[in-house]
Amino acid sequence: MNIDLNTRSQQLMKSLVERYIEDGQPVGSKTLSEDKALAVSSATIRNVMKQLEDHGLIRSPHTSAGRVPTEAGYRFYVDTMLHTQPVQQPMQQEIQTELACEAGKGGAQQVVQRASSLLSNMTQMAGVVMVSKQESVSLRQIEFLPLDGHQILAILVVNSQEVQNRIINTERRYERKELEQAANYLNSKFSGKNIKDMCRSIHQELLNTQSEVNQLMELVVKVTGQIEGVDSAAEGLLVEGQSNLIGGAGMSDMGQLKRLFDAFSEKRDIAHLLDSCANGDGVQIYIGHESGYEPLGDCSVITAPYNVEGEAMGVLGVIGPTRMSYERVVPIVDVTAKMVSSALSHEVTS
Repeated sequence: MNIDLNTRSQQLMKSLVERYIEDGQPVGSKTLSEDKALAVSSATIRNVMKQLEDHGLIRSPHTSAGRVPTEAGYRFYVDTMLHTQPVQQPMQQEIQTELACEAGKGGAQQVVQRASSLLSNMTQMAGVVMVSKQESVSLRQIEFLPLDGHQILAILVVNSQEVQNRIINTERRYERKELEQAANYLNSKFSGKNIKDMCRSIHQELLNTQSEVNQLMELVVKVTGQIEGVDSAAEGLLVEGQSNLIGGAGMSDMGQLKRLFDAFSEKRDIAHLLDSCANGDGVQIYIGHESGYEPLGDCSVITAPYNVEGEAMGVLGVIGPTRMSYERVVPIVDVTAKMVSSALSHEVTS
């Protein structure tokens, strides 16, 4: 944003934004004049506020003579005035301990699930995590167990040691021996291969041979058709703490909240936004309509990528009101992403 403000105007803008973030009340010239650090008269403050308003950085709500930051104002503040607060050591230790504990249980899924919960609890906003990309989701081993009726439990070990379960509905009951044959076939032919590639290969093989499908292949096709979704589950969007946003700072418009919660339920647009951040460098901040998604118009999204051995694996972050404490939230997201990377890298090498 190419706006040239002198030092006094910058100080007034910073004070106004931080006061509004703190108490949520429109900030008037009288309030700012009480700030001894500014040491300027009310008349000067009024003139500067008029200039800030002309630049589109602040606006006057129709119910008050005070001013509040616009999206452009928040952006100017974040880009030019933000001084982040270091995450305190006890909080860092808590994050590290919790994630290491989940990694010790044997799964990246557990680590990122815990990360989204930690982000939500620490920031009192919605914690979001986009898990690993489908290109890295490969089959290590699969096992089938018969359940009651026409159902099978598929137990998949993917990537290094992540375990996922799928209940598969079938048209008839399969015996344990048939399930063992199907598992042996898939493990011998596709262990170490990408799951989506495995599903394509099986379907293509049937198209090429155009032969009658025997009972083993019938089961394999049925199974792969239903476990193909493991990719979307492995790279899906995890959301924790949406309820924190109800009645939160600047989030009282029930119509906007409904659209936001519909977006959380649908997930597609939010997932697309986070996915576009996967190869970004460090923390990224989207304020209001910068995200490109109308339901996030009253929100800010703060994200950071996490990786394993230098390879981008996903993105985590928070979604909250534009009136958030950026100086506190930004470093929490940054530290959490780095510790998720550390926990997952340790899991891979251990």
